[in-house]
Amino acid sequence: MSRLQQFGYGCRDSLAMIVGIVPFGLIYGALASLAGLTLWQALGMSLLVYAGSAQFIAISLLTLGSGSLVILLTTFVVNLRHVLYSAALQPYVGGLPQRWRLPLAFGLTDETFAVVQRRYLARGMADDGQWYHAGVALALYLSWVSSSLVGALFGQSVPNLAGWGLDFAMLATFIGIVVPALRNQPQIAAALVASAVALLCHAWPYKLGLMAAALSGIAIGVCLERLQTPVSKGEAV
Repeated sequence: MSRLQQFGYGCRDSLAMIVGIVPFGLIYGALASLAGLTLWQALGMSLLVYAGSAQFIAISLLTLGSGSLVILLTTFVVNLRHVLYSAALQPYVGGLPQRWRLPLAFGLTDETFAVVQRRYLARGMADDGQWYHAGVALALYLSWVSSSLVGALFGQSVPNLAGWGLDFAMLATFIGIVVPALRNQPQIAAALVASAVALLCHAWPYKLGLMAAALSGIAIGVCLERLQTPVSKGEAV
C-alpha cells in the first residue's frame, strides 16, 4: 500500500470528525468577531494555536477583560490533557525523526487522537502509519481553520449563531466514537468515572475539573486492569 493511499485513508477516516468540527469552528469565528478580534486575529489563533476549547476560553476571558497571564495559565491547564494523548501515542511515533514528530505534535487534538489511536491499536506503524496520521491531522486542521474563517467572515450576519446548538455536533461525534471503543470493564469504568468527576467538578476554576476527570478515569482503569491481570509465579515469589 502506497504512502499516498495511507494519507488518503487518513483524510477519509476524518470525515466523521469534520462533521463535528465545522459547526464548532463556525461558532468560534462568530464569537471571535463579536469579541472585537479582527479577521486576521481570529484566523491567526486558529492557524497558530489550533485548540478549539482553549480558543473558546480565551475569547470568553478576553470578553471579560482578563489579563494575559490569566488567559495563558487557563488555556495551559485546559490543554494539559494533550500530555496524556502524547504518552499514549509515544510507542508508535516516538521512533520517527524530528521532521515527523514536530508537525504531528502540532496537529495533535482530541479529534486527531480519537482517529489515529484506533488505527495504531489495530495495525501499529505498519504500511508507514505516519502517513495515515498526517492525513488525519491535515484534514482536521484545514477543516478547523476554514470553518473558523467562514464564521469570522459571516457569523455576525447570522442572528444568535452560538445559540443554535451547533456545538452538539461535536459531542455527538465523540459519543459515536468513544462508546464503541469501550470493550471491557476497565474501559467502561474509566469512562463512567471520568464523566461523573467531570460533572461534579464542572464549576472548578480554570477548567481544572477536566484534569481531575482524566486522572480519575486513568486511575480507575489502571487499577481494574491490574486486578484482572493474573499474577505470574515469578511476580508472586
